[in-house]
Amino acid sequence: MPSLDETDIEILRLLSQDARRTFTDIAAEVDMSGPAVADRVERLQAAGVIERFTVDIDRTQLGAGAQLFVQVDPKGSFDLLRSRLDGADAVEHVMVTADGELWFNARAEVHNVHPWLRELLKPAEDAEYTVTLLDEIEWQPSLDGTEFALTCAECGNTVDSEGESEWLDEEMRHFCCSTCQRQFEERLTQLREGA
Repeated sequence: MPSLDETDIEILRLLSQDARRTFTDIAAEVDMSGPAVADRVERLQAAGVIERFTVDIDRTQLGAGAQLFVQVDPKGSFDLLRSRLDGADAVEHVMVTADGELWFNARAEVHNVHPWLRELLKPAEDAEYTVTLLDEIEWQPSLDGTEFALTCAECGNTVDSEGESEWLDEEMRHFCCSTCQRQFEERLTQLREGA
């Protein structure tokens, strides 16, 4: 599936609004059959466009603590700290800035924020952080501005209808041309042999 068309984008938009929407319901919206929609969704999953279906939980209803936004300068402990944040139950979203900072939002008890953060950031004791208490947060998924093409795993160029796609290391990879695919596969082979 080297490129996305308007129907794919509409299916993604509908699923982003409600991931439990039936294929029959989506089919009525995009003027297709249910099995055709199911096939498109399967191809979007195989291509890595849809990574997973999930549930959006309102943690305020669960008494899960205050919503925090934390900006961290990891000071050289990026990989260790990123791994720690990814595995922390209270951390909901992790963002990486272009200049190497880690930003995340989490839930914590208000009266224990700094002790909790110090423990969470312990592997990077020299990390500096800023905490903001959030009053409200709302996630509104949008596909506005989405390009109708995938990017090449080797060079980053747009993959058009002449592109190549192949399963490599249990992941669907997309290439703009056979040269990029060959270069990627050669580098992957070298990495495997070196490991």
